[in-house]
Amino acid sequence: MAIVHWAPLREIENLQQEMNQLFDALSPTVTKRGASNGTSFVPAAELHETPDAIHLHVELPGMDAKALDVQVMAEAVSISGTRKAEHTEEKGGTIRSEFRYGTFQRVIPLPARVQNDKVEAEYKDGILRLTLPKVEAEKNKIVKVNIG
Repeated sequence: MAIVHWAPLREIENLQQEMNQLFDALSPTVTKRGASNGTSFVPAAELHETPDAIHLHVELPGMDAKALDVQVMAEAVSISGTRKAEHTEEKGGTIRSEFRYGTFQRVIPLPARVQNDKVEAEYKDGILRLTLPKVEAEKNKIVKVNIG
């Protein structure tokens, strides 16, 4: 029977290396030549409904408002845009960036129909804020059900 020396710290280091390789494979990187692995991003969103409107906040840090395309339908909001990489040249090294660049599109279904011609929008500090007023029929949508 052979005796094997067990080194628990070495196993933890091996696990850490494997996790780092997994995250490296999943996260976008930009090399000094500007090549990206093509991974785009999906912006985070927050939806809040009141009796009169739906408030949608979308997190778009580092984006220019002119690079955004927002389309509001009666039952959904489509947000798309392009986040362009800012490249810097360094001699003799590799640049690593975990920022996400590229084109994105997100369609967010709405819980109620909205008046898409009366939407108010504000873009400040990387947060797009949309106020989507509900249609009149949705505001007073109470249905009496007769039984029997």
